[in-house]
Amino acid sequence: MKSHTVSDFRKLSDNLPSEIQNRAFRTYRQWSKNPFAGSLMFKRVSESEPVYSVRIGQGYRALGFLEGDTVYWYFIGNHDEYERELKRL
Repeated sequence: MKSHTVSDFRKLSDNLPSEIQNRAFRTYRQWSKNPFAGSLMFKRVSESEPVYSVRIGQGYRALGFLEGDTVYWYFIGNHDEYERELKRL
């Protein structure tokens, strides 16, 4: 599975604390080796859209849209922001 970040994701990521940015990078490295590693909790979160979530530590999540064999990551934020984003799907 491939991965690509869109500009919205990069903007959101740039505004996160450096500790969370580092955790997101470590999560990406692990995801790129094995997207379905249990600690990542990589899963589909929408029945109507091919949107997937991955855990970035205990309090943060990222969302991506799966197209073909590529996940286009478009959101990263804390759990409350993540829940609001899910409601918009």
